[in-house]
Amino acid sequence: MNAEHKRQRVIFDRPLIERYNQAGPRYTSYPTAPHLHEGFGPEEFRREVARSHTEKPQRPLSLYVHIPFCDTVCYYCACNKVVTPDRSRAERYLQSLLREVALLGNLFGRERPVLQLHLGGGTPTYLDPDQLGRLQAALRDHFLLMEDDSGEYGIEIDPREMPNGAVQKLRQLGFNRISLGVQDLDETVQKAVNRIQPLELSQRVVEEARAAGFPSINLDMIYGLPFQSAQSFHKTLETVVRELDPDRLAIFNYAHLPQYFMPQRRINAEQLPSPAEKLRILETTIQFLTDAGYLYIGMDHFAKPDDELAVAQRQGVLHRNFQGYTTHGNCDLVGLGSSSISQIGHIYAQNIKEMEPYYQRVDAGELAIFRGLELTADDIIRREVIMHLICDFQLDRAAIEAQFGLTFAVYFQAEMVAIERMVGEGLLEEEGTLLRVSPAGRLLIRNICMVFDWYFTHAEQKKVFSRTI
Repeated sequence: MNAEHKRQRVIFDRPLIERYNQAGPRYTSYPTAPHLHEGFGPEEFRREVARSHTEKPQRPLSLYVHIPFCDTVCYYCACNKVVTPDRSRAERYLQSLLREVALLGNLFGRERPVLQLHLGGGTPTYLDPDQLGRLQAALRDHFLLMEDDSGEYGIEIDPREMPNGAVQKLRQLGFNRISLGVQDLDETVQKAVNRIQPLELSQRVVEEARAAGFPSINLDMIYGLPFQSAQSFHKTLETVVRELDPDRLAIFNYAHLPQYFMPQRRINAEQLPSPAEKLRILETTIQFLTDAGYLYIGMDHFAKPDDELAVAQRQGVLHRNFQGYTTHGNCDLVGLGSSSISQIGHIYAQNIKEMEPYYQRVDAGELAIFRGLELTADDIIRREVIMHLICDFQLDRAAIEAQFGLTFAVYFQAEMVAIERMVGEGLLEEEGTLLRVSPAGRLLIRNICMVFDWYFTHAEQKKVFSRTI
């Protein structure tokens, strides 16, 4: 085992996991999205953008564009989406989206470089090549997009939506990162979740992406689906690594919450793996992928040692936002499209989720923001602590003291009881001012972060979270 693998190794401590396996946030933000409120609107957003321009005029941007449409429904899905085979609805959405691009482009100007662009959904490739081309042209007209591949421009794709040559067209539009939904290769599992996708289809798309010069290919997979077992998922992983050889893997834990997500009502709960089997699936997955040379980045993510995510984590510059782990934490995040979330300076702002109200607002020349949050001084301190833990697996308490002018043990006096317990149980290790997440604690990083989450322990929770493992 080389030094890097040793530093990022994971120990699967079943008794510890079973003791801590409770529901909790995924920390794509702090405070988390359920705490956004409707007392925050476009006026507050504009004020923060103006402040950002004044205080950090050269701060780069990260753009997220939400395309909500899907042709068919995948039963496991919990995304904000519109399932319809009527492709004309995409054109109506695109017209309003282009208006929003112009609105926000005028607000931010073309002086700040866009280091990151991500199209998510739904299914971004629901848009045809002409529509995607019009979207990219509008983004280039209103924002300062990079022309030399120095930006990280990604798109999520459904291989079932990609005819021959479509991947090459994405590359020509300026995309240089691609993420494929694969979920599982087992035909029985695919039928149970209404996602029929032969290996050969994913192979062709990956081969075309490599031939087109995409430097990074990510695969999304899910464990905990109907009919899965440790043995069957291990077989899928062997095939994925051997035949597709992705640079990154995101292997998500399926949370069965049919009371909140209507498509999940079509999944027979009796066909789901037991909690014990799900743990076995996770354990064999981590063992197999780390043996295969991937590094455990954290929170379901794995990457090859030379991938940008792994490099960023080694250098201590990995960040986490509403799209998950990112290498561009020094950006203001601008969300475009229904339900998208922006993070500008010390505020979060979310667009209207429903289509017609989104159309009405944007077509009237108004921002589509319907709720948000302005962070308090305490929020900012706790966000810094949580983001260091979840990205770096360690926290330098002296650095936090210097950054915010506080005494860590005094400021977090109430939290230190839980922290000391976690040190005693082996989740955390202390070395001087450093607080390190142990190999056994890495799978429980959400639980560790929850200790510092004021809202989780004090505020009313409006959302039922998935279990941490």
